[in-house]
Amino acid sequence: MKTTKITGFLLFLLLISFMGIQAQEEKDMQMFLVHEDRTKPAMAKKHETIDKELIGAMKKNEVRDFSWITLVTEDFRYIYISPLENMAALDQDPFASLSQKIGQRETKRIFDKYKDTYDEHGDYILILDKKQSYQPGGINTTPVGKNYRHITMYHYTPANASKAEDLANRFLALYTKKNSQMDYRLYRSGFGVMGSFFWVVTAAESPEDFERMREDNRELLGQEGESLFDQLSQTVSRIEIIRGYIRPDLGYQPGN
Repeated sequence: MKTTKITGFLLFLLLISFMGIQAQEEKDMQMFLVHEDRTKPAMAKKHETIDKELIGAMKKNEVRDFSWITLVTEDFRYIYISPLENMAALDQDPFASLSQKIGQRETKRIFDKYKDTYDEHGDYILILDKKQSYQPGGINTTPVGKNYRHITMYHYTPANASKAEDLANRFLALYTKKNSQMDYRLYRSGFGVMGSFFWVVTAAESPEDFERMREDNRELLGQEGESLFDQLSQTVSRIEIIRGYIRPDLGYQPGN
């Protein structure tokens, strides 16, 4: 797991691309830098061992300026999610403090171990849209006791962008009106991804708990919900499902 330093002209493009988002108040939008390792199944244990070595070095040296949570999916993707304060932060090495304390050679030695654990990896940005998320108790990306994640990726084309936005608004209104017990957070695709999509993320205790909530919610939303989901299926170009667990033992939070 190693994030890529983005500099120069790319940073300029990023700043231009996200001028509209940066204009939003911080309370409405939160950017996240995501690093994804598509790990070989046979190398998953080694990958996790290296993660824990890196976390151990971060803890031992009391690095406090970088943190992440880790989502491990059922198809062996290791997704590291870090809050991103602003676009200028992309021009900084997130592990610079660690390198200052243990030396660049030692930092490189740790990261070099990852090389044979995956064939593909990369960085991208997701934007949590708090206004379009449904979490009446307050936005919380890591609710206690709910480490299972069910993520639905709704891909849409530029031609259908306005329809997708309208449906997001209507779903939020319906969930609110019905006082649904099934929370979700909506993330928007950002820089580094192909195309446009929404990530709709639901936390649960387990896959069984998620299915129970989904069935209860389907009954609660009734015909109105069925109609909206039908319109959604006619609007999006593709739907992907990601299932996995938040792994607290593979994340890093200063002071923990």
